Formats: sequence, C-alpha cells, structure tokens
Amino acid sequence: MFNFFRIKPKNYTDLYCEEFNKGKNAKDAVIIDVRSAGEFRSGKLKGARNIDIMSSNFKAQIQNLPKDKKYYIYCRSGNRSGQACEIMSEMGFEHTYNMAGGIMSWPYDVV
Repeated sequence: MFNFFRIKPKNYTDLYCEEFNKGKNAKDAVIIDVRSAGEFRSGKLKGARNIDIMSSNFKAQIQNLPKDKKYYIYCRSGNRSGQACEIMSEMGFEHTYNMAGGIMSWPYDVV
C-alpha cells in the first residue's frame, strides 16, 4: 500500500533565532534573505544578501555560490527560506540553515 502521507526528510537544519544569530557570525557563514527586494529594503539582517526565491533566476543565482560555505537563510516567516534550503540541498549544498519563524520572530537588530 502507498503511504501518501509520508513526509520527506529535510536536508537542512531549522534554527531558532538564538542559534541562527550565533551561527551567522561564523567565518564561513553566508546570510541570504530570500524575500522580495521591497521586503529586503524594509529591514534586513546586517550582512545579508538578497536573492528572491520568487524570481525566475533564483536557481541560476544560487548555482554560482560556493558549496563549501554555511548558508543561513531567512524570509518573513520561515516558509520560503525552508523552500530555498530544500532547493539548495537538492543542488548539492550540504550546510543550509533555515531561520525557524523568520524575521518576524527575530528579537535582535535589523538594518
């Protein structure tokens, strides 16, 4: 019998804000904001790079990133960034971290 409700295992790690905040400061960390440009302009994490997951060239932009870095990815609520982490893991990125709860739950400063 087929199990239509089987959940696919995640190939990335969800981190709550405190863990995400610590990790993003690592030497080999890259912070990616996958929200729209307008959302990005309204407030972002210091040092974040904007790569909109909804843009038609998202995969092309991601493909050019080095795979040996650790990617800390966030969006508004954690949904789009989770999707971005999954896409990146399918593309061969081994260290992707999703901010659980997104920037809405971020208790620290934004720029």
